[in-house]
Amino acid sequence: MESQSILSDTSYQTYEEYGDNLRIDAIEPLVQPALLKAEIPISDASKRTVAKSRAQVASVLRGDSDKLIVIVGPCSIHDVDEAKEYAALLREEAKNLPNLVVLMRAYFEKPRTTVGWKGLINDPDINGSYQINKGLRIARTLLADLTASGVPVACELLDTISPQFLADVISWGAIGARTTESQLHRELASGASFPIGFKNGTDGSLGVAVDAMLSAAHPHAFLGVTESGLAAIVRTAGNRDVHVILRGGSRGTNYDADSVNSAVDQVRKISKPELDFLPAVMVDASHANSQKTTATSPKVIASVCAQLASGSNGICGIMLESNLEEGAQKAPNGREGLKRGVSITDACVSWEVTKGLLRDLN
Repeated sequence: MESQSILSDTSYQTYEEYGDNLRIDAIEPLVQPALLKAEIPISDASKRTVAKSRAQVASVLRGDSDKLIVIVGPCSIHDVDEAKEYAALLREEAKNLPNLVVLMRAYFEKPRTTVGWKGLINDPDINGSYQINKGLRIARTLLADLTASGVPVACELLDTISPQFLADVISWGAIGARTTESQLHRELASGASFPIGFKNGTDGSLGVAVDAMLSAAHPHAFLGVTESGLAAIVRTAGNRDVHVILRGGSRGTNYDADSVNSAVDQVRKISKPELDFLPAVMVDASHANSQKTTATSPKVIASVCAQLASGSNGICGIMLESNLEEGAQKAPNGREGLKRGVSITDACVSWEVTKGLLRDLN
């Protein structure tokens, strides 16, 4: 006989037994942010890397620098050693790219359209065990190591709690297409100590990203946690170092000159003397702009290079999903059988291809 839902039992005893946790299997303690920071402190070298790169990105967004911001790296990080290897290659290459502000994409959290592996923080063992405390330790340790080596990092922000563990080692943050319209994420961005990019909606709509810029630039108050792990009311001052990221959508691509100019016009419309935004956008050469095929990303980069060469001031940056090797593989149950250097989320261009694209942009 098929078992009945617990909700079909309307008795007082059922409520007494389950209360408001009818669908909660377990509630586990989370390490305090302050404790993890004390356990994994960042070095003076890390602090210098973070401070310098934040200032460089902000200078571009305020119109004080004509360099191009480049966010490049794996779609998501699932292997620490491979991430360090990629970072070392990027660090050496960046020394020869004086016209670029290069940051490594170091994404540990992945929003999913339905279900799937949600990233190294959520499931570090890639087996559905959800060892989140372990994932946070791995993520903070890696970011501390990367920044200590001189590689600044960029991360996506998915909630209001995990930034307490990682924000001090992040130089640039992204709010993704699925969350740009979320009030909570706009509030979070308003208090970030680093520049933030808002992606256009999954359908390609730009208005949600422009609205997000305006919202994040203003003060907010929202519910969060302190470094001690206590629930708190967070009051922010507003973040003016914000911009739009064109990533394409279900309606098509938006990296061409007409799309860029249209986006720039929308940013201009929300700019005022007392709240002046740079009339420029970042172009995502992956995701919907590449139809998630690695062969298309170089075409997007070529278009950006052509626009810049023609004198366009409407592009402030580029984003590119890149890994040691080209392509993608399905996330298995566990780490056995994984191909080295290949993404387990979206397909990435190879490092060899990436080098040429970075040099073209420079």
